[in-house]
Amino acid sequence: MPNVVIDFIEGRSVEQKREMAKRVTDAIVETLNCKREAVQIIMHEITKDQIANGGILRCDKD
Repeated sequence: MPNVVIDFIEGRSVEQKREMAKRVTDAIVETLNCKREAVQIIMHEITKDQIANGGILRCDKD
C-alpha cells in the first residue's frame, strides 16, 4: 500500500485538498500500477508558528 505524507501550511480549502488528493492518487496509480484503494494520503496542516525558515518563524514574516 503506497502511503504519502504531505505537509503544508494551513489555509487550503477542502476543495483544494480534494483535488490534490485526486491528482496525487492518479499519479501514484499510474506510475506504480496499483489500485486506487491502496493509496493512502495523510495531510498535515502546519500553523505558521510551527515552521521557521532561516531562524525566523513563518508567522513573523507575514
